[in-house]
Amino acid sequence: MQWTEKYRPKKLEDIKGQDPAISIINDFIATFPQRKKAILLNGPPGVGKTTIVHAIAKKLNAEIFELNASDLRNKSSIQAVLKPVLEQQSLIKKSKIILVDEVDGISTVDRGGLTELIRLIQETKYPIIATSNNAWKRKLAPLRKVVTTIDLKKLEPQIMKQILINILQEETQFVKLELLGKVIAASDGDIRAAINDIQSIALLGNQEEVEITERRKEKDIFSAMREIFQEKVSLDMLSLYDKVDLSLDEIILWVEENIPKVYQGEELAKAFERLSKADLFKGRIYKQQYWRFLVYENIFLSYGIAQSKKYEKEGFFKYNKPERILKIWLNNQKNMKKKSIAEKYSKLVHIGTKRAMQDFKMISPFLKNAAVQKELKLTEEEIAYLKRH
Repeated sequence: MQWTEKYRPKKLEDIKGQDPAISIINDFIATFPQRKKAILLNGPPGVGKTTIVHAIAKKLNAEIFELNASDLRNKSSIQAVLKPVLEQQSLIKKSKIILVDEVDGISTVDRGGLTELIRLIQETKYPIIATSNNAWKRKLAPLRKVVTTIDLKKLEPQIMKQILINILQEETQFVKLELLGKVIAASDGDIRAAINDIQSIALLGNQEEVEITERRKEKDIFSAMREIFQEKVSLDMLSLYDKVDLSLDEIILWVEENIPKVYQGEELAKAFERLSKADLFKGRIYKQQYWRFLVYENIFLSYGIAQSKKYEKEGFFKYNKPERILKIWLNNQKNMKKKSIAEKYSKLVHIGTKRAMQDFKMISPFLKNAAVQKELKLTEEEIAYLKRH
């Protein structure tokens, strides 16, 4: 089970670092209806926006009706989904809370959804709570006029550290404090990302030479994907990836993972054809060091992928981080340990490291001997690696 779900706070008192926001939301619910009938929780991913709403609903024994930007495509869709909910009392709970998640994910090509949401907010008999990663987008200006916007702050490092330590204690796992500090720094206040990191490290069982990459601008990739896959094609897309703090190699993996979520049929075929051409130029760059080909790789990966669609795409699509990145990372960690053992062995028996790597399966039983491990001066992590393989 993912630790993020297993240890998601169920009660308000279990939510750390967001006391001011929780106090405002409690007052909003207690005094509803008031001048503004909806609030907008704004903040980066992983700070607890959705969790807070669910915890408040549980405290008040309120039914929670949840929808996201995919339900706000246009006026008719929001009327079909949300209007009946606002008109009917809950059959099983005392009251009702409407949660509109990721409202800033509404595509710029949506027609009438946001306008209708604003109208229903003004007429609602039940509290509406919306969440967003960036409430200050220009397209959300009309919404900001009819809601109370609450900015949730990034969690302080000390609070994140205590949360992570508590989870590790519950799981009877240990992560070095130095590595824990790197995880917290890289997460940039995103507790969900930090919990995912420590679970990956614990499952890997190998903390030596683990690299934790900076996430500060990684969130921008989601808006980049949305623009490429859904919005009107423009030459501005050629410079889109310059604003994303990821290499083109990583962006290729993001594009590959998410193409099938939006494109189908002929569009899908065209998009993958252009992705393959981007990959072809990538290969030429590495093999022949023709760095001028980067411009062609970028063209196929941005404008080329965007131009594969026949029309702009309405609605909300959930873009996922590519699983291959995690698999590659885990494999690299395993290979590092294997290589370090092979290097120690090759020096002892006077053969090349490459030969030791090739014969690793054959020599592995020999390397599991305690006397041999002592002779090679293997670390605890290297010995643990041999036990697992």
